[in-house]
Amino acid sequence: MITPTPQTAADAAPSAVLATPPAAPADAAAYFAARLAFHTDVADVHTALAAGANDFVVVDSRSTAAWDQGHVPGARHLPTARIAADAEGLLDRAVAVVVYCWGPGCDGATRAALALARLGYRVKEMLGGIEYWIREGYQVETWQGSRRQPADPLTAPVGAEDCGC
Repeated sequence: MITPTPQTAADAAPSAVLATPPAAPADAAAYFAARLAFHTDVADVHTALAAGANDFVVVDSRSTAAWDQGHVPGARHLPTARIAADAEGLLDRAVAVVVYCWGPGCDGATRAALALARLGYRVKEMLGGIEYWIREGYQVETWQGSRRQPADPLTAPVGAEDCGC
């Protein structure tokens, strides 16, 4: 009987995860630093707003009907289609803009961020949009007042103010 020779880690075919090898550390650092220059998340926005941060303004780029359903407290309403006409009267180019739309399945915030950047605004996209804002249990404003839904236990940080990041 022939006993198969065990494979060493060096002999094994790479997993699907490493079929494309990771980038060199310097390249990865540059990529992730650049990514953070373009994106923020709902936990960081919420924490900053709760602390009274005034170095950015939040813009909801959804339709009026969507805005009326609920929006981030203190956000400004500027639908993507109205950016070219209304941004100048609503936003200060000296203040960074954090834009959001529905959620991760929507690229409306990306379109809005692009439009604002083309007009000369410094802008970041809030990852997760209003969907993750609500799923994390944060309060929203409506014409009827403020409301809060319970956090989604599968997406919200458990037992902490943030994800521990």
